[in-house]
Amino acid sequence: MKTLVPKINLDQRKWHVIDADGAVLGRLAVQIANVLRGKNKPIFSHHLDAGDFVIVINADKVRLTGKKETDKQYMTFSGWRGGEKYTSVEKIRARHPERLITHAVKGMIPKNRLGRVLLTKLKVYKGDKHPHSAQEPTPLTPQN
Repeated sequence: MKTLVPKINLDQRKWHVIDADGAVLGRLAVQIANVLRGKNKPIFSHHLDAGDFVIVINADKVRLTGKKETDKQYMTFSGWRGGEKYTSVEKIRARHPERLITHAVKGMIPKNRLGRVLLTKLKVYKGDKHPHSAQEPTPLTPQN
């Protein structure tokens, strides 16, 4: 018995646009990660990049449930002793709201070379405008 390895045609990649206005962050990130990996396609293979491009607009209007807006902390580490910094969701949303979605999606894709390639296909914008209209993206509705 032979193993079927699907042929990935790079010309058939689609562009999807998702409006994050009022969408819950975690549920939105799951949907984005599945489209980036290609899990919504019949030719999905876990070791190949079969996914599509995803454009997320209105990243500053994404919603978090419970008290996460004030209580959730993101940690960064400089590599030096005592170099831990904690930042709340409020501060990240004020400065770089795109990072909330990027960080959530990054945690849901593989932590290897394939994952780094998949993350380059994610484009996140805080407003409702994006420069990818030439790619003719199809709208994808977030599922709550």
